[in-house]
Amino acid sequence: MKVNGIIFDVDGTLLDSMPFWKNVGNRFLDSVGVKPKEDTEERLRSMSLYDAAIYYKNECGVPMAEQEIIDRINRLMEEFYMNENALKPGMADILKIFHEKGIKMCIATATDRYLIEAALKKNGIDGYFMKIFTCNEVGVGKEEPLIFDKAAKYMGTDKTDTVIFEDALYAVRTAKNAGYTVVAVEDSLSGDPTPIIELADHYVNGDNVVSVCRMLV
Repeated sequence: MKVNGIIFDVDGTLLDSMPFWKNVGNRFLDSVGVKPKEDTEERLRSMSLYDAAIYYKNECGVPMAEQEIIDRINRLMEEFYMNENALKPGMADILKIFHEKGIKMCIATATDRYLIEAALKKNGIDGYFMKIFTCNEVGVGKEEPLIFDKAAKYMGTDKTDTVIFEDALYAVRTAKNAGYTVVAVEDSLSGDPTPIIELADHYVNGDNVVSVCRMLV
């Protein structure tokens, strides 16, 4: 396979940001002096930010309006992406390799554009990518392949010569079903890696990511 284009997810793939996302609810509650309930983390997992704000107000007793809660959480996210996060092991190396090989690269992410732009710049990798595609701007999440298709079209590559890097099982499944080659990236918070290892074409961690990616090019 000749690789001409690569599409990267960001959270849990390029950036070690999943611990923040897992704990952002508790971090917010701690910042306003409210103790989280035992099931808070589990209940928040499938909620939108607005639904989470309603939950914090009605179920946790946060004495703030919904929009004020949302604004406070957004500030926590901004602080993290602009000041705290870092690349996962090996990612800086493979981006340099792909760039030197002349391979086109784009971002496909569920996180808001301005946060991703700040994180890429902070980590010195913003110059590697042709364009950032976000689920919000595309209009659908990664349960559908539209964001991957748009990125590939922008790069001028086909499914047969485009590789997608992802850490989430559902996104890997979407990309595989759409006909892409997929490199799954280990993330310690994703649970049992067996299903994603069996589904993806390659599985990488901080120890083997460079060697596997050299095989692609």
